[in-house]
Amino acid sequence: MLARVVRGLVAAAFLVLAAGCTPQAQLLAAVAPYMVNFIPLETMATVMSNLKGVDGKNQKRLDELMTKGDWEGVARFAEDNIAKERRIADWWIVAGLAYAQMGQYQKASERFAEAVRLEPGDMENRNLLALSQRLAGDPQRALKTLNEALRVNQESADTYYLVGECFMDLKQPAKAAAAYERAVALEPQSAEALYGLGLAYAETGRTADVQMVAKQLRQVQPALAAKLAAVTPR
Repeated sequence: MLARVVRGLVAAAFLVLAAGCTPQAQLLAAVAPYMVNFIPLETMATVMSNLKGVDGKNQKRLDELMTKGDWEGVARFAEDNIAKERRIADWWIVAGLAYAQMGQYQKASERFAEAVRLEPGDMENRNLLALSQRLAGDPQRALKTLNEALRVNQESADTYYLVGECFMDLKQPAKAAAAYERAVALEPQSAEALYGLGLAYAETGRTADVQMVAKQLRQVQPALAAKLAAVTPR
């Protein structure tokens, strides 16, 4: 249901990494403004249409809050609805997204974790949980979450991409490369996964493989291929 949310958050983190801004503080700073643009325009209708047991008045209120960027209001609204009915996973997701928007990643993780408990088969909930853990500065914990997700479904390119990102955070480029390879195999047009794969290959000295990835990336996103060429040794 929330694949677009995950893609937006992944892309936000990716844009910072692609620019060479690796410090955690810069990563977190870049995520918030991206989410402001992403959630109302791309995901709000999907979230709204999938909320269970929410009448038109409540949907309109959530719409208003998200459009204004009132994330504190969104969080309060979601928490109020959670208090009324704790078994609806979507409200936990809405709360988690609001806390993530405000940079409160621990709270976001707690809400996403409850959504996973309520709907353990939903890969997007698991990816959101892992991403919030990584943004909170705990890639090791995020890896545990992602490995649990892969026991549910081994066909998620987003999950393998996030695994690769976590391994890069942990300075394990060989393991990262293996994860990115799986992501690209599942989604050959994923510019983010291709770029990550190129960086991982470069870190492990696989120059010929970097060139191969760059060639493939030029067909998908030429500007990003140029970025890869600029940050990798010749």
